[in-house]
Amino acid sequence: MARNVAPAVDAAGQRATGPPEPVDVAHAVPERHPMRWVATAVVAVLAAQLGHMLVTNPNFEWDVVFRYLNTESIGRGLWVTLKLTVIAMVVGIVLGVLLAVCRLSGNWLVRALAAAYIWFFRGVPALVQLIFWFNLSALMPRVSIGIPFGPEFVVWETNSLITPLLAAILGLGLNEGAYMAEIVRGGLMSVDPGQTEAAQALGMSRTRTLFRVVLPQAMRFIVPPTGSQVINMIKATSLVSVIALSDLLYTVQTIYNRTFQTIPLLLVACVWYLVITSILYVGQSFIERHYSRGSNRNTPTRFRDVLKIRRRPALPPTTGEVPT
Repeated sequence: MARNVAPAVDAAGQRATGPPEPVDVAHAVPERHPMRWVATAVVAVLAAQLGHMLVTNPNFEWDVVFRYLNTESIGRGLWVTLKLTVIAMVVGIVLGVLLAVCRLSGNWLVRALAAAYIWFFRGVPALVQLIFWFNLSALMPRVSIGIPFGPEFVVWETNSLITPLLAAILGLGLNEGAYMAEIVRGGLMSVDPGQTEAAQALGMSRTRTLFRVVLPQAMRFIVPPTGSQVINMIKATSLVSVIALSDLLYTVQTIYNRTFQTIPLLLVACVWYLVITSILYVGQSFIERHYSRGSNRNTPTRFRDVLKIRRRPALPPTTGEVPT
């Protein structure tokens, strides 16, 4: 029978100089965690109560939920939500990259203008911006293109130009650009400056260095928060219901204002929002894995790999063995 030997320590926690004390590994008692069992029991009881309520409460009206889930009107509202999300995120990402580059520019005026844009659009709530763009005609009845303080070449009526869809794109896209600017700037600053210096030593221009060297390396820091912003944008599109744009939430509200079936129609919206965000979450995971290749070789990317690491037994101290 072999016994592992642990080094002796004194009262101050320092290793003693005397012979090591033997440790009986064969009769070691594993550490117990009674609070884990208590927490598991509490969660199981709460989950059972939630499931029982979902099944037995007639006010959910699940038959109404399933009847409206695939209707044509809900589909049109869902399409408006998806279209608005894509357009607003494209506007936000393009603006974010430009503003991030401006924030890192050597020109103080460009830096100040970018900082002022980010300060304003991050400080004003998105709902206020949506209402402002929708009511822009009260501020400027006409929008024109021409020479400043001179003749006008093209003139539009603001009421006909700023439709609810355009107001939603402006409100959400410009607001998103301010947040994406900080995300992209953080990703660019995470890249080693030596990469830029090496690219410039090879004769590459600043623009080519940005898009061919710096930005690809920064993507692994940009993609995770950008994925979260896309999911937030899906939910933020529900704000456009205040300007009468027929998105998913506005369509649901129109139906339950007519049928007075508020809870089941809101559940229809919840189901579709959860489906979309779940798909986006899976796509984000694949994109993150693509851009993180070669950077963290020891970081597990799959759940079963995490379990293997967590279940790996602790190695005994290698201080020698004393035969018995």
